[in-house]
Amino acid sequence: MYLNGQMIFDDCHFLDHMASDVPIQVYRGTIHKDIGFIEYYGKEFVKVNSILYSRKQFTFISRPGY
Repeated sequence: MYLNGQMIFDDCHFLDHMASDVPIQVYRGTIHKDIGFIEYYGKEFVKVNSILYSRKQFTFISRPGY
């Protein structure tokens, strides 16, 4: 179970969110960039709303119930 606002970063976090259709929020620094469901994740990128976000440049936040 993930808390609203919890940072996700491990492969298992991304897999859990993708498999359970839990939305995530994407930030670059403190700037909100996107919110949606994970379509794909890999070693370098996470795909949300047909956009690939670098796991090194962006922060991913769990938004269960959003």
